Amino acid sequence: MKKLVNTAFIYAIIAMLCGVVYREGSKFLELTEPTTWSLTHTHFFVLGMFFFLLVLLLEKNFHLTKDKKFKIFYITYNIGLIITGIMLWIRGIFDITKNATITYDKMISGISGIGHMLLGIGIIIFFIILKNATKEKR
Repeated sequence: MKKLVNTAFIYAIIAMLCGVVYREGSKFLELTEPTTWSLTHTHFFVLGMFFFLLVLLLEKNFHLTKDKKFKIFYITYNIGLIITGIMLWIRGIFDITKNATITYDKMISGISGIGHMLLGIGIIIFFIILKNATKEKR
């Protein structure tokens, strides 16, 4: 359970840092249009902090971490979220500099897609774990 609390806390810190850097960076660079930097703040809060707090609550009742697949879920989901967040940040840099070529745009989209696929796979594994745990609870 401590691992889940620490994970949620780390994502909360990352989300807050992303929010501050976006706000202050936008002021410093005198940006008038929003960039994808603003999305990193909410992605890390919702998909990171809130999600792992929810997993923590479910862990208390269903002991999800005892499932053999939990480690696979944990690693897959976290890698997916980190890739997604990094690529949002990189996309934001190209939004600001306005020099993204078609090649860079497709590359960023492709890597972001991999991050989103890993998140999706992680969520599917999580629901398999949760479904098995609720069967055992009956």
